[in-house]
Amino acid sequence: QVQLVESGGGLVQAGGSLRLSCAASGRTFSTYPMGWFRQVPGKEREFVAAIDWSGGMTYYADSVKGRFTVSRDNAKNTLYLQMNSLKPEDAAVYYCGASFRPLYGSMWYETRFFGSWGQGTQVTVSS
Repeated sequence: QVQLVESGGGLVQAGGSLRLSCAASGRTFSTYPMGWFRQVPGKEREFVAAIDWSGGMTYYADSVKGRFTVSRDNAKNTLYLQMNSLKPEDAAVYYCGASFRPLYGSMWYETRFFGSWGQGTQVTVSS
């Protein structure tokens, strides 16, 4: 069992940057993969980025590749998402999630293999 709390969202102009954080408690943080996901009203939660337990492997949705960077600090039990060159279409509620099963290939990009969702943090991008 793990509890996740996201923070760092806000209002930013297009082209700006934000850094999201996800604080984890409960199960040993350094033992499981983590991911970032986002959701807008009326749509399903979608994959944004993921990272393995060590931080050595990262995965990104094509829509954010080259603009977003996922990282983790296992000593601080915290996951990060650095978002640069933000676009209006990046506006959403952002969630972090944990996975407690082995992930292979396309599984890294699928929302259904992650869980323990936090409350989310709102990102608004003005044009």
